[in-house]
Amino acid sequence: MTSEQSRAISLEGSELPALVELALEEAKTLGASQAEAAISVDVGLSCTARLGEVETIEYHRDRGMAVTVYFGTRKGSASTSDLGAEALRETVAKACSIARFTAEDPCAGLAEPSELSTDPPELDLMHAWDITPEQASDKAIACESAARAVDERINNSEGASVTTHRGTRAYGNSHGFLAAYQGTVHSLSCAVLAAEGDDMERDYWYSTARDWRELEDAEAVGRRAGERAIRRLGARRLGTVRAPVLFAPEVARGLIGHFIGAIRGGSQYRRASFLLDAAGQRVFPDWFGISERPHLLKALASAPFDQEGVATRDRELVAGGELLGYVLGSYSARKLGLRTTGNAGGSYNLLVHARGRDFDDMLRLLGNGLLVTEMMGQGVNGVTGDYSRGAAGFWVENGRIAYPVDEITVAGNLKDMYRHIVDVGSDIDVRSGIRTGSILVEEMTIAGE
Repeated sequence: MTSEQSRAISLEGSELPALVELALEEAKTLGASQAEAAISVDVGLSCTARLGEVETIEYHRDRGMAVTVYFGTRKGSASTSDLGAEALRETVAKACSIARFTAEDPCAGLAEPSELSTDPPELDLMHAWDITPEQASDKAIACESAARAVDERINNSEGASVTTHRGTRAYGNSHGFLAAYQGTVHSLSCAVLAAEGDDMERDYWYSTARDWRELEDAEAVGRRAGERAIRRLGARRLGTVRAPVLFAPEVARGLIGHFIGAIRGGSQYRRASFLLDAAGQRVFPDWFGISERPHLLKALASAPFDQEGVATRDRELVAGGELLGYVLGSYSARKLGLRTTGNAGGSYNLLVHARGRDFDDMLRLLGNGLLVTEMMGQGVNGVTGDYSRGAAGFWVENGRIAYPVDEITVAGNLKDMYRHIVDVGSDIDVRSGIRTGSILVEEMTIAGE
């Protein structure tokens, strides 16, 4: 490809693979035994309105290339945001220079050719939203106005936002793999404050989807945010107690996220996981299951292939409470003497199996205990599993919400918490790559006054 041709590239869609090819050709010319390159272009619009006025309108355009080369088992990587042909060649040269000074690593290298995707599926991830800044502003203002209209006690706002994002990613390597795909993500969000006397509380709501037509109505998002803020007024502190804890779906996915972190290949081969060597062991109750479904149409964490070009595929991660395998890319798989699971870059659409109880039924099953709707702080030790995080929510008595609570801490150990999950609700939140309903844990320490 000539420099004239490279200057004509529009950096959109089908043009990006040509740049990947240029980088791979340059790496071969410089003597690399293997090479891989990934290029991404992302564009987006975001608008925030606060107290009835537009606060910010931002247009985003990001682009970049990352290239990795191997000289035998020596590895070098470099990146650039300049996608001109000359800059790409310089970036490849830098990666090659770095590789010559790195230590040999027998686990380094591309994914095996047999693991690469040969026919990437079309997953319906691209739904461009032709929304103007004026239309986005009107929608954000309408969202916030609906929240503020819920109750006169809503006296302040953190604002409402409308965002739209479109991205293209192309990846190729010297095994002959070269593919690209596009995707969009759109969202509406709102956060408001409610006050009554000296009591002030904040809450939020949001909607996000690949297809803008599947977003919740702006006014509905605002009303939900306003209602959530109002219901938290009059929050009390609790004395320290041991009680069952029900995690609402939007926070329950954090429990699953900690589990995934513990079974990632990096945590395993570094011997830094509270679930070390746990494959084949029962980690959850015998009815519990987690499935990975990378090819769900329009889903937020769907992908036709992982960051190494390996084919993503359906798998059962947990069945009958037993951990069936780890989350691995090629490098971590080699370190552990295993095969990649097509998870370079993370997991893709985890589905936690529900058992049929809706949210009201989950409250009744909780009986007397804590409903957590918001978590604060980190407080999670990935090596020991110790868990201690700030929380807010509601105290539940006889299966009914009694009153809001805040300034509390919920604590336990994740290994014990997982083994003592009582049920998973059917109130599944699909707004992330972890799809779960509310999760009830049999007992935890709740620290307050």
